[in-house]
Amino acid sequence: MKNAKKDPVAQYNIERWAALARNRAVFTRPQLDLDAATARMLVDPQGRLGDLKDRPVLCLASGGGQQSVAFALLGANVTVVDLSAAQLEQDRFAAAHYGLEIQTVEADMRDLSVLAPSTFDLVYQPYSINFVPDATVVFGEVARLLREGGLYHFQSANPCFAGLLAESWDGQGYPLHLPYVQGALIEYNDEAWIFRGDTPGEAIHRPREYRHTLGTLINGLTAHGFLMVRLDEENLGHPDMEAVPGTTEHFTAVAPPWLRFWASFRPNLLGMPQDG
Repeated sequence: MKNAKKDPVAQYNIERWAALARNRAVFTRPQLDLDAATARMLVDPQGRLGDLKDRPVLCLASGGGQQSVAFALLGANVTVVDLSAAQLEQDRFAAAHYGLEIQTVEADMRDLSVLAPSTFDLVYQPYSINFVPDATVVFGEVARLLREGGLYHFQSANPCFAGLLAESWDGQGYPLHLPYVQGALIEYNDEAWIFRGDTPGEAIHRPREYRHTLGTLINGLTAHGFLMVRLDEENLGHPDMEAVPGTTEHFTAVAPPWLRFWASFRPNLLGMPQDG
């Protein structure tokens, strides 16, 4: 099923992710050795989601054959949406490997009109919302698709540190130098860990992301009927202050680069009836 919006932002991402898939970047490698326990650890390590059997789950901008098959192994009825046909092919490959059924939809996260409203109990979005300039458009699409009381999970760049990398180390710290502006374009080079140290066999578009300020994220969720359940600040796991400055381990200990949001769709509680 296709419903992909091909504006310049989308086209850039389509071309980049096709190249990443061809060069086996870490986010394009299907998970082919999962069982129920490891699937749970991948998508729900804190055990917040409970029994997922027969629950409708949307994996949003989540192609690559990772989260989709994890949810399916836990018994969920899974739909995965991604802009990249190459990434969705990995989901179909992984599902066939396990003998699972999932629905794949080629669509832009900013336009999910191909999907019926009030369909899902959970929308699970890994790191991807920074690939579009306006996160609130995505929030509106997710709100239309969730049932009352449904959960929305997404990961975002920590806006305070967006644009910083381990290589930003100047001998004393990681200096901030980009304006804290909503929607500002941030470009940087892929780090070696993206390819597990291998050298890509072709030129690949640089990562192109957009800063979403903390106020935009939280206020945007509230404006679309979401109540915050939890916000986690993330690094690589356990901060390693003994790591060598200028390494990824040291950088993430000083400036946690990712945020993980959990929000419950409660429009009626907020006096905002859900649209049909």
